Amino acid sequence: MFDPVGLDTSLNDCKILVVDDTPANLEVITATLVTKNYDISAVISGKRALKQLQHSRPALILLDIQMPDMDGFETCQRIKANPETADIPIIFLTALSDTDSIIKGFSLGAVDYIIKPFRAEELLSRVQTHLKLHLLTEQLEEQVEHRTAELSTALEQVHRSKLLLIQQEKMSALGSLVAEVAHEVNNPVGFINGSINSAKTYFQDFLAYLKLYQQCHPPTDPALRYKAEELELDYLLADFPVMLDSMQTACDRISQITTKLRTFARTDTAKVKTDLNDSLDSSLLMLKYRLKANTLRPAIEIVKQYSPLPAISCFPNQLNQVFINILANAIDVFDETAAQLSFKALESKSQVITLQTKGLDDSQMIQVSISNNGIGMTPDTKAKVFDYLFTTKEVGKGTGLGLAIAHQIVTETHAGEITVESAPEQGTEFIIRLPY
Repeated sequence: MFDPVGLDTSLNDCKILVVDDTPANLEVITATLVTKNYDISAVISGKRALKQLQHSRPALILLDIQMPDMDGFETCQRIKANPETADIPIIFLTALSDTDSIIKGFSLGAVDYIIKPFRAEELLSRVQTHLKLHLLTEQLEEQVEHRTAELSTALEQVHRSKLLLIQQEKMSALGSLVAEVAHEVNNPVGFINGSINSAKTYFQDFLAYLKLYQQCHPPTDPALRYKAEELELDYLLADFPVMLDSMQTACDRISQITTKLRTFARTDTAKVKTDLNDSLDSSLLMLKYRLKANTLRPAIEIVKQYSPLPAISCFPNQLNQVFINILANAIDVFDETAAQLSFKALESKSQVITLQTKGLDDSQMIQVSISNNGIGMTPDTKAKVFDYLFTTKEVGKGTGLGLAIAHQIVTETHAGEITVESAPEQGTEFIIRLPY
């Protein structure tokens, strides 16, 4: 907001550069201006004025026209041609009073034109007016620049929040579907698991009865002995418990998978204590089908180097989204490479994703590292990898949102940090550190 009182105060000590080849004129002008406490610099030529401007920037220039070597018109033209000095207001103070000179002065960028001999009151009034206009312009430009920066930041934040909301809704919908599938799978698995336990009990009872029957009534009939040999009765009696144990193991495995699915599907209404090793496993499970071998490449190898971790307070669903984005990008890189190489060439060099976790006791942080031995990134790509809407993928295959949102989730929502280390043909490693 414009403050005339504050602006008048700020005019004190304003720097004014006076350019005139006549020392007597410089003395008169300087004596007039110092009565208002202006900080005056005086030079006797256009060349000296240009040199002075290289190390000192005045708020206003009073410039004579009729000077040897370089006149005031040329001096003004050079000042206005330099972006560093172009916005300094220039007032011509000269004896030339013809219309052509006045018009030329204004056409070169002067803000005013005072004819010698001047009246002190007129000079001071015009100087004050143009100083006020200049300072007010600077203030307005600063305010515009500040407001523009604020609006740009706010607009970017709105875009980020909108994108995050869209991603969260997608993850929420996926989570609901996964939770429903896990629930539907759990019911029959629970029944099968209970039936296996009952079958084990029934079989043990049957086996005890069969052994007792064989002791009391040895099978002397050839037909019974033949049937027993045909059925491989001894093998059946030994293998059936093993088969039940295998079924039990399979049910336990399904239960573990559904537990991980429920972990992935958990809704982030509030921060909860979470083991990030479990979160990584849940994310891998969601991408398991993409890790398998296909017609273009062998299966992607997963190497886990987990350390025991303290549970951290976090939004697990959001962190799952971060892990999935990084893992999915690694798989995309491998798929792009596979499209350019033969299956045999890929078999000679395994495509590997390594997941490593550890606690950083010295900084009370947990570190999660997800690396791959793919083609790596150029320095330019690495510098922009977390930028909003930046992508190296073809149109329609990448939005440029995944890693930008991942960065926001880690740094803003969880007060952590995420960095990337990569070089061409040296693979890529994303490092996430979260406080606990």
